[in-house]
Amino acid sequence: MPVDPCALLPVAEHAVNIATEIVRTMLPGAVTAKGDRDMATEVDYAVEHAVRDFLTGETPEIGFLGEEEGLTGAENGVMWVLDPLDGTANFTHGIPLCGVSLGLVEHDRSIAGVIDLSFLGTRYAAAEGAGATANGRPISAGPIDALEDAIVSVGDYAVGEGAEAANRVRLPLNYELATRVQRVRMLGSAAIDLVWVAEGKIDACVILTNKPWDTSAGVIIAREAGAVVADIDGSPHTTNSRATIAAAPKIFADFLDLVAKAEQDALRTA
Repeated sequence: MPVDPCALLPVAEHAVNIATEIVRTMLPGAVTAKGDRDMATEVDYAVEHAVRDFLTGETPEIGFLGEEEGLTGAENGVMWVLDPLDGTANFTHGIPLCGVSLGLVEHDRSIAGVIDLSFLGTRYAAAEGAGATANGRPISAGPIDALEDAIVSVGDYAVGEGAEAANRVRLPLNYELATRVQRVRMLGSAAIDLVWVAEGKIDACVILTNKPWDTSAGVIIAREAGAVVADIDGSPHTTNSRATIAAAPKIFADFLDLVAKAEQDALRTA
């Protein structure tokens, strides 16, 4: 059955309304350790349960993947993908850089998304072919044309199994960025990385992982705002990509070259 992302965007908005009410009114509660320095709060689970129940009722033909409790359905290749609270570590420390991220994916490609930054008062939304908005206002990636003028965000350092090897790339990448771009930021939320590229608040981001709940909504918002979003090899971004690279169009090629070179150099000397 064909999927109309524009028709489903109001459903996503309603689901995120349910989520943000929980985020705004519920205390973090008990923190559950999921692994080395990885956690979930009672808010994460409450949001995921509420959104899963709503979307299962509204769109039973569409699967659902949640960060905390996994996948149900999606036999037809279409699924909602939810991060109930992207930036949980920030949330538990009272840092407002966190939010609800709900994407719609068809055959591994993002086609719609809504991200609500509840503590910053901003709602981002996009559907394929319809552009991207912030609080209903059209947004677009920045016009910047030189890496030297760019503000760039980087994803968190790796934790858990394999973290040491993964960070052998991240550390030299940060050095390379520091020598080439105007400023480097680590925001602690992939959703914010991507929507701020979409809005032109930052000019590029590099996330050396690609967990669908972290990136599905942000990818389509950035893409619909005119940013270029790709895997580290330059191929179009999908849920199967190894990394998530997004940048304003005029600097994308140079930015991707810098990231790919840093990775190759780090792997060569490991």
